[in-house]
Amino acid sequence: MTGEQMVAAPRQRVWEALNDPAVLAQCIPGCQSLDRDGDNRFVAAAEVKIGPIGARFKGAVELSDLDAPNGYTITGSGNGGVAGTAKGGAKVRLSDAAGGGTLVAYEVDAEVGGRMAQLGGPIIDATAKNLAGKFFAKFGEVVASGGKAGTVAEQGATAPVAAVGGPAAGAVPVSISTGGAPGGLWGWVTALILAVLSGFILGQRHMPAELLVLMALLIVTAAAAFEAGRRGGRR
Repeated sequence: MTGEQMVAAPRQRVWEALNDPAVLAQCIPGCQSLDRDGDNRFVAAAEVKIGPIGARFKGAVELSDLDAPNGYTITGSGNGGVAGTAKGGAKVRLSDAAGGGTLVAYEVDAEVGGRMAQLGGPIIDATAKNLAGKFFAKFGEVVASGGKAGTVAEQGATAPVAAVGGPAAGAVPVSISTGGAPGGLWGWVTALILAVLSGFILGQRHMPAELLVLMALLIVTAAAAFEAGRRGGRR
């Protein structure tokens, strides 16, 4: 798999971020831990879902052919238990782009075994591109903020979520409230149930349709008045 990604930051800053475990841990999808194991070696654990198969992978990666701040080569392998294994490498190259940004180009060569290998190339390729899109969306956000982007939990419930393959810039925060007294909801449910039962009973007695509608409206109106009075009392 090959690809390119623009990052709105100088090449030196992008290079430093690509070698910083704290930054990479924030950006790798499903990453649970990422620690140095020597100068150019890292050990990691991540939860990844490929098609219908989800697993927790443990593995190690090593950096070689380091050419700061132009690029390096990554090689590594991981084990996902019954899901299978993965190994491979990637060449990453950095170059200056217009506007002071950096173009990150990568070429990936990987092999998978076990249950994952049974899914077929198209599913694995689609998943790889999806994960790469998520990584670079978050990476661009973290690098642009100086490596201080927090998690969704740290940012609060209204934090926008980054879309696959692109940053969350321009996303509209959505706040969901779970507070409030449940009594009002149940009052309305009860009123509607009573309206339906009353209509059924009166219908059995062959009452005019207009009278049935009037009875239902009276019951719902009474419930609304009760709710308004209850809220006014709380104030």
